[in-house]
Amino acid sequence: MKRIRITPAWYFSDEAGNQLDPKLFALLEAVHRHGKLTRAAETVGVSYRHAWNLLNKWGEFFGIPLVELERGKGARLSALGEKLLWAEQRVIARLGPQLESLGSELNLAIQQTLEGVKPVLRLHASHGYAVEQLPAHLDGLRLDLQYCSPREALAALQRGACDLAGFHLPHGEVGRRVSRGYRDLLKPRSYRVVRFITRRQGLMVAPGNPLGIGGLADLAKGGTRFINRQAASGTRALLDGLLEEAELPARGVRGYELEEYTHSAVAAYVAAGMADAGFGVEAAARRFGLGFVPLALEDYLLVCHRRSLAEPKLRRLLEVLGGAAFQDAVAALPGYTPDRCGEVEGVEALLPD
Repeated sequence: MKRIRITPAWYFSDEAGNQLDPKLFALLEAVHRHGKLTRAAETVGVSYRHAWNLLNKWGEFFGIPLVELERGKGARLSALGEKLLWAEQRVIARLGPQLESLGSELNLAIQQTLEGVKPVLRLHASHGYAVEQLPAHLDGLRLDLQYCSPREALAALQRGACDLAGFHLPHGEVGRRVSRGYRDLLKPRSYRVVRFITRRQGLMVAPGNPLGIGGLADLAKGGTRFINRQAASGTRALLDGLLEEAELPARGVRGYELEEYTHSAVAAYVAAGMADAGFGVEAAARRFGLGFVPLALEDYLLVCHRRSLAEPKLRRLLEVLGGAAFQDAVAALPGYTPDRCGEVEGVEALLPD
């Protein structure tokens, strides 16, 4: 089954109408990754000469070289080259979930036009690296995946706008406090919980952790710059719970009020040198070459109506979640484990007395 993907593209132009070649960003990323222009050119699929000309042309456009070449030492991005690369990475990380949601809607509309209306599994959930792998493992099952906050997902399930709602609960006392915020949206008699994955959250820091950040208390020391997640996110709820547990006031964290909307966007922000630390999943830190200070474990859970479990589309999902292929893919993500993946249990265990 063919799928359409929506990918953002950049177009820089000056007052004379000169436009920046989007392939430049792929070349900058390859230089950053490989440290050699020859290897970068091969990765992007252009000749060494074309890559060299492209870098020279746009270095002249900005008036500053984008890549610095040293005989015997390979190539590395200049300060401007790094700024351009991380700006693009931040845009992709920030817009990625929204574009995936739009792509899901578009693919569903196309499939229904070509094949007629057939059963669709509607999943509303907060964005995550394990969730985004689901479409590739569901084979012929039509999945309408919409990214939103945990409360928005549970509210959608309550009004019948989706079949499954995804949200996450930290382990320990913080998780018990967070779960109270979902009590009004969880119905023990009507709902069932499908276990999904467990993931590790913590502080993303610069490679090698040059500031020696070892925990949340270090965020309140000196001038450590922090980048936060948005207030409605489950990750923000976890961070706030950890700060409260450690008796650390949020106002003492420099940058607490600055927000990004995905784990990848937080990681890109730190990787760009715009912050010294951010809070999120280990997988995002590793993907951007950052250091990671683990602070908490949390369960990512899926909730559905009890009666829905008898439907073929839910049975198919449970087969996939319990299968080796999906669980191996999850286990390959840094900080992720498929603990009890696909098991069904009651809502009561999630709600504190």
